[in-house]
Amino acid sequence: MPVLKLGIPKGSLYESTVRLFGLAGYKISVRGRSYVPTIDDPEIECLMFRAQEMARFVEQGILDVGLTGQDWILENNADVVDLVDLVYSKRTNQAYRWVVAVPEESDIHTVKDLEGKTIATELVQATRRYLEEHGVNAEVEYSWGATEIKAPLLVDAIVEGTETGSTLRANNLRIIDTVTESVTKLFANRTAWADPWKREKIEVLSILLKGALEAESKVGLKMNVPRDKLEAITASLSSLHTPTISDQMDPAWVAVEVIIDKLEVRDLIPDLVKAGATGIVEYPLNKVIP
Repeated sequence: MPVLKLGIPKGSLYESTVRLFGLAGYKISVRGRSYVPTIDDPEIECLMFRAQEMARFVEQGILDVGLTGQDWILENNADVVDLVDLVYSKRTNQAYRWVVAVPEESDIHTVKDLEGKTIATELVQATRRYLEEHGVNAEVEYSWGATEIKAPLLVDAIVEGTETGSTLRANNLRIIDTVTESVTKLFANRTAWADPWKREKIEVLSILLKGALEAESKVGLKMNVPRDKLEAITASLSSLHTPTISDQMDPAWVAVEVIIDKLEVRDLIPDLVKAGATGIVEYPLNKVIP
């Protein structure tokens, strides 16, 4: 039986990745310190690697498909098939940023001020390309961790990943520029992508993961609406598609069902009640496939 080799990111992305797969219908689990997670699909085998290494192993064919940040694909200059952006992370559903940060009291205020300076980062190659694009000559050294505490003690500036910037602020650092933004990517080995069976399996995986992520930001609404107020009520619904409207036994009423952005519901429901809607039911979604 053919098998798809799937790379699951170890570390900070692991829990959010497993959660997303769960919403997509796949149960992934790992025992103790094992690097071989189990998945409830006999046609998929999982291996767990650090996010920083994932793109290289997919490119080499050790894995057929994997998930990691766009930043690490860029850092490894990996030749892979870019499939789907999955905008999720360990804390938020925002893009992850790699930023240039300096001590609050530093006289460095722009990229040009980095000329001749020393910068510490895990994202060495991408940082060097960024400096080259700005015509700046600076020393870029690899940081093995605790990067925030190295400026100004050991270096003039750092390039560090952040979602909220809170850790940088806590270490008295200020951001002067963004080197690159990154979201989690689902990507494939080129040889695997050329294989018809593996390609179909990967495409199914892509659809389900993207559908699960899309559902995170939406809810379903059901309601009863007086027929004579239907036009006014449906005009206020910014749904994924036009609302579904069904006749009821009472010809004066219809049932309306809609999928809508989760952030809109709090303000929308009171307006629907005022407009005459009754029996309003809000329910969560597992997947939304546009």
